[in-house]
Amino acid sequence: MIKVLVVDDQILVRAGLAALIRAMPELDVVGEAATGEDAVRLAAARRPDVILMDIRMPGMSGVTATERILAAPADGRPPKVVILTTFDLDDYVYNALRAGASGFLLKDTPPERLLTAIHTVAAGEMLFAPSVTRRLIETYTRRADVTAAPSRDLAALTAREAEVLELVGHALSNTEIAGRLCVSEATVKTHLNRTMTKLGLSSRAQAVAFAYETGLVTPRRATV
Repeated sequence: MIKVLVVDDQILVRAGLAALIRAMPELDVVGEAATGEDAVRLAAARRPDVILMDIRMPGMSGVTATERILAAPADGRPPKVVILTTFDLDDYVYNALRAGASGFLLKDTPPERLLTAIHTVAAGEMLFAPSVTRRLIETYTRRADVTAAPSRDLAALTAREAEVLELVGHALSNTEIAGRLCVSEATVKTHLNRTMTKLGLSSRAQAVAFAYETGLVTPRRATV
C-alpha cells in the first residue's frame, strides 16, 4: 500500500485528486492539506510515501514546504514529493528539484499518468523522461547564466562516484549507466547512494541539478 498526501489550495482540485487516488486499491490517501504549513504538519504526523504538492499556494509555497519536509528528521525513508504546476517551465520548478522533489506534473496530466507517476516515484525513480529533465535544467542554467566552476564538495567523491554523478547529470538511467561503465545496476545504485549521502542530496533530480550547478555537466547552449 502506497500512502499519499494531497496538497493543493483549491478544494475542487484537491478533492478530485484524492477521489482518483482512493479509487485505486493499492493507494491510500492519508491526508489532504490546503496550505504549505498543513503539508509540513501532516507529513510529519502521517508519514506518507508520496506527496502531491501544489507549487503555488498562499503563505508557504510548495517549494518551502518541500524543503522543510525533506529536511526534517524521519524514521525510515523520507517521502517522495511530486510537484504539481500549471506551467511546464515554471520558475519554481527548478527550485523544487533543488529542494529534493522527485519531479513534477502539469495539472492537466491525464489521470492514468498521475497514477503511474505515484508508483514511479514511490519506487525511487524520477518522475519525468530524461529529455524533459535535461531541457528543464538547461533552460534554467542558460537563463541564470550559470558558469562552470567545480565545487569543493566534489573532492569528497571518488573518481567512480564523480563519473556516476556526471552520467546522472546527463539524465541517464541506472541501467544505461551500468551499460556505459560495464558494471552491474546494483553497483551503480551503490555509488549513487554513497554520492548522495556525501553531498547531502535527497533525490535523483537534486543530483542532476547539483551536477549542473557545480559544472560537472555543462549545459548545451544550442537548442534544437
